[in-house]
Amino acid sequence: MSGRIPPATGSVATPAVVVDLDVLERNIAAMATSARERGIALRPHAKTHKIAEIAHLQVAAGAVGLTVATIGEAEAFVARGIEDVFIAYPLWVDERDAGRLLALADRARVQVGVDSAEGALQLARSLGPGAARIGVRIELDSGHHRSGVLPGEAVGVARAAASAGLEVRGVFTFPGHSYGPGAAGPAVADEQAALSAAAAALLDAGFSDPAVSGGSTPSAPLSSGDTLTELRPGVYVFGDAQQWELGNCRPTDIALSIESTVVSHRRGADGGPDRFILDAGSKVLGSDRAAWATGHGRLLDHHDARIVALSEHHATVEWPSGRELPPLGSRLRVVPNHVCMTINLVDEVQVVRDGAAQGRWAVTARGRNS
Repeated sequence: MSGRIPPATGSVATPAVVVDLDVLERNIAAMATSARERGIALRPHAKTHKIAEIAHLQVAAGAVGLTVATIGEAEAFVARGIEDVFIAYPLWVDERDAGRLLALADRARVQVGVDSAEGALQLARSLGPGAARIGVRIELDSGHHRSGVLPGEAVGVARAAASAGLEVRGVFTFPGHSYGPGAAGPAVADEQAALSAAAAALLDAGFSDPAVSGGSTPSAPLSSGDTLTELRPGVYVFGDAQQWELGNCRPTDIALSIESTVVSHRRGADGGPDRFILDAGSKVLGSDRAAWATGHGRLLDHHDARIVALSEHHATVEWPSGRELPPLGSRLRVVPNHVCMTINLVDEVQVVRDGAAQGRWAVTARGRNS
């Protein structure tokens, strides 16, 4: 039956996270080409995959470096040969973390985010004589209302950073409000307005050639090289059920799934839908579910089925009426709602090409949350 696939390695235990290398490489090439055609540098966010082999595939395809969320992620990737990292987070740096940043700067080009004068001064004090070795970018709030300053406040933060001895290298934002039905277009408009205003203000204040960095997977196809100099999508490498439901990828674009076993059947009572249980619960799928999502994940080969309940080791699948349930012991491919959560829950992934096992990749930066 459709959707029953052989084990990724011949004897792999389920649930198993499986990466289709053919699809992965196609996704990497497509985003690299799209950014290049618009004249935008690509700096993918590696918190999605956390895997050194994927990072090197992205750089080989033209990425200028990686975006990461933590110093620990930066350390993990630099140790595996990545030479340019941007920690896109408003770090509050103590002396210990300053030592880690300076050690990274011995091996790679390092930039970090700041979104306050106090954060910039704390960074400079902690770095001491090495302050100029770490570049900073000012984070903007372009509508997601998380961290970041308003565009009109960017120059004040930049001046504080520069006066403390830091090198200001530009501005960045995350248009996270692009994650929703019909939200990408308005989020891109907000992003471009915020970045344009802040970049122009920095130039007027004497800061030369600032990087203008933005982007998310939903907004990336709409971002313009007229504003952005750099794009930072992450989820595009794998795709996930959220991107599928938002129309940002097709099922054939999804490179990561969880191979899972049918372990239990539940016939529908009083004419209700039949259900079955898969052994992929929240401890491998993660528990994220957006308000607009139709379930706790999707089945890659059965588009009209839905995961209607999730516990730690159980996924309850509601099956279309009148169709025979998959046999006990059969294996199905589950697509998580938010793939970044899944990757951080496993130590390694199984890699396949054209259905044949290619080995395993360690999740290099797993757990590097500080």
